[in-house]
Amino acid sequence: MLRYPSEAIACMVNKVAQTQLLAMRARDEQVRSELAANGSLFEGYHPRMEEVHRANAQELRSIIQEHGWPHDALVGPEGAEAAWLIAQHSIGEPDFMRCCRALLDEASSLGRVPRWQLAYIDDRIRVFEGKPQRFGTQIDLRPEGPQAHELEDASQVDAWRKEAGLLAIAVVLARAQADPLPTPLEHEVRRAAELLWRQKVGWVS
Repeated sequence: MLRYPSEAIACMVNKVAQTQLLAMRARDEQVRSELAANGSLFEGYHPRMEEVHRANAQELRSIIQEHGWPHDALVGPEGAEAAWLIAQHSIGEPDFMRCCRALLDEASSLGRVPRWQLAYIDDRIRVFEGKPQRFGTQIDLRPEGPQAHELEDASQVDAWRKEAGLLAIAVVLARAQADPLPTPLEHEVRRAAELLWRQKVGWVS
């Protein structure tokens, strides 16, 4: 895969866009940590978190309009990963998130960002749309244990994951065993609330 030498990246980086992206990521992480600390992060899509995601999406949209997708050579690998995170969290804006997926597909195909970034956003969009995921990055914590959301092709998922630079899905599921599992009632309530939200936002009709 084509990559940019570190010296070339240092010369080409747009410091203004990079600083913007890193600040947006820090804002996301700060609010997430605050809400996780008091437990409210896990009670549906918190309004404060949604506000941050929408504001960050708007800023990212402006950067894209001016520069195109913020890839490694433009904003440095850390800035590019921040851009991916912001796109990954723009869950309340289906059209924008799909646009970011297309741009990440192109950028990762050209070696300008790691392919795993496309894998995660593609899977997340597919799950929101009620479609099978390809790379198995989206895990459902169920009462009986962690399981991958429906897969497009279970026989090919590890090959696709390897191409994207991801570990085998069995390794990921084994690690997820340590996460606290919901009760059957908690799981059903969460699934029902998520479906209502997906309908409200426009992921599904």
